[in-house]
Amino acid sequence: MKILMIIAGTICMALGVAGIFLPLLPTTPFLLLAAAAYFRGSARMYAWLMNHKYLGAYIRNFRENRTVPLRVKILSIALLWLAMGYSILFLSLQPWLRITLAAIAIGVTCRILSYKTG
Repeated sequence: MKILMIIAGTICMALGVAGIFLPLLPTTPFLLLAAAAYFRGSARMYAWLMNHKYLGAYIRNFRENRTVPLRVKILSIALLWLAMGYSILFLSLQPWLRITLAAIAIGVTCRILSYKTG
């Protein structure tokens, strides 16, 4: 089980790092998942991630303060609505799927806005 947690943590960490550079891929949630997996799988990997100069700051900031920087909120919501808006307006989707995408976008927007700005 520990090996599976280390593998899951490594995959989540890779996705989190990719999220730094790819706007539609979230960074913090994947890094939080990586930390949780490493915590269960390897104390050494968990300590490395938490003490990492850049990646550890993402995790510590969110865990300690439950805040999201204003720039990240604006960018996240803008990219979310650009991607969802494009899908809803320009792809040939069933009406129920368009409504589902809109509901997801509204829900994610509300969740992002529910965090304090830091």
